[in-house]
Amino acid sequence: MSSFSRKALIFVIFIAVIAAGYAFAAFWQGQNRIPNSFTTARNQGAIIAEAIVATSNSSTAELAKIDQYDKEGNYSQALSLTRGLVAQASGLRGQAVDLSNQIQTMTQSLSGVKDLAAQQDALEAISSELALINQLVNYSGDLGKLLDTLQARFSGQSGTNAEVTSEVTQINTDINAINNYNNQATHALKAFDAAENP
Repeated sequence: MSSFSRKALIFVIFIAVIAAGYAFAAFWQGQNRIPNSFTTARNQGAIIAEAIVATSNSSTAELAKIDQYDKEGNYSQALSLTRGLVAQASGLRGQAVDLSNQIQTMTQSLSGVKDLAAQQDALEAISSELALINQLVNYSGDLGKLLDTLQARFSGQSGTNAEVTSEVTQINTDINAINNYNNQATHALKAFDAAENP
């Protein structure tokens, strides 16, 4: 075999080794690649959850005013603020539906996540976001109860300030729980990222 042929053969083998290495790397990355559908749903879900948290948090100051107006006997102002919060909560229902759709997509895409630890972290995030939606339902229901109580007090039918204060406290508990579930989901997704990118 001539010197030129040996050099050509070595060059061909060298190129083949590089190509094989590249193909293996591409295959390995493909095996560990997070499905695009999961990533998109995760990002959209995070945006929606943050919006829900921001909206529910904004009602905290209004709730304190409602309790104060009720103590002062200013039921019309208390009712007006409560109706505003109930309307706001109705708007949150649409966001809750959107969030549940993103969670469904994340769940369906989970089989494409190969790392078991990352799968577990994703499941924890999904569980926390579902709990957030459930707590949002409670929040909306408790606002409805507060509105009913204030309407009864305004008409002189029944109800006490202690009941109003108790219901305001419960709504604030709902808000804290919504925050906590969102924080848990965020923490789980950070752990997911760490598992996928060790």
